[in-house]
Amino acid sequence: MANFSQESLPADGRFGSGPSKVREAQVKAVTASPLGTSHRKPPVKNLVGSIREGMRELFSLPDGYEVLLGNGGATAIWDAIPFTLVEKRAQCAVIGEFSQKAAKELSAAPWLEGVEVLRTEPGTMILNHAHEGIDAYLYAHNETSTGAMSPLVRYGTAPISGGDDGALTIVDGTSIAGGAVFDVANVDFYYFSPQKCFGSDGGLWIALASPAALERIERLAAERWVPDFLNLQLAVNNSRKDQTLNTPAVATIAMLEAQVQWMLTGGGLAGMEARSKASSDAVYSWASERPYANSFIQQPEYRSITVTTTDFDEAISVPEISRQLREAGVVDVDPYRSLGRNQLRIATFPAIETDDVLKLLSCIDALV
Repeated sequence: MANFSQESLPADGRFGSGPSKVREAQVKAVTASPLGTSHRKPPVKNLVGSIREGMRELFSLPDGYEVLLGNGGATAIWDAIPFTLVEKRAQCAVIGEFSQKAAKELSAAPWLEGVEVLRTEPGTMILNHAHEGIDAYLYAHNETSTGAMSPLVRYGTAPISGGDDGALTIVDGTSIAGGAVFDVANVDFYYFSPQKCFGSDGGLWIALASPAALERIERLAAERWVPDFLNLQLAVNNSRKDQTLNTPAVATIAMLEAQVQWMLTGGGLAGMEARSKASSDAVYSWASERPYANSFIQQPEYRSITVTTTDFDEAISVPEISRQLREAGVVDVDPYRSLGRNQLRIATFPAIETDDVLKLLSCIDALV
């Protein structure tokens, strides 16, 4: 067992890829929030309104785009997409466990004509390709399970043409939204959960929806039977009233609102990207300089700035490193459970201090 001094350890030992580090100021925001009151009354609705307005500013939403909120987290969105966002045929790029989940739900929907699934091995990248007959393209901006980051582009229409006009680009941004600068105009439906960069708890989803996505949601919800919980039109209607369909966890909303304000005062998306990139660059540089470690994502342009994955030589017991780190108060650096790799996965979300990442890397060196 390594004997770490208190000075050598990270000041905050939470490096999980979700649920993620929650700042103390967010916890204080919960104690000051209107817990135990109706989510359809001004105290809670004002919080939701502040989140929606803050998101609009943070992501520089183009005219006509709306911020939506709903119950259930990204898992609910995976179930909802086949009902009101895909008309007949979809194409999914699968680069890991979470991008697989959206493809699985679409493939099981009997009312759709077909789903084209493009797959690659974990740790590598595959991109969508536009062609006729596809009305929805799905991919993950950031694959949480592997630490791969996709370029954010629109498919089916400019800039990547070749498919049907009016096709929607639907993107899972759960583990990078709030940590990277991107042009929202490149996507139609960009959804995420708040327990990653936004340092809140689960049980809620947020989406940035284009006019085209809003139109399709309204039309398909009118044409098809849709369970209320998965009816995105009901989510649209409630979001416009600054509320959710069902009672939300007010604590989650309070922490999310506090984080949005922190991000805005900390330089917006550019400031948050700079914080995440400083930390992830430190991990990738460290791995490149160690004979016993290397980045899991071999192509640098596809390496995530918010979720880093590092493989270790088989002679080194990463589970033992993880165990000793946990005993020292450094937690949740294990690889994604289904990968089965001798690997550490270190989140570098904006709230995680780069100095803490550097101390973590020094602790790993000591244990090796």
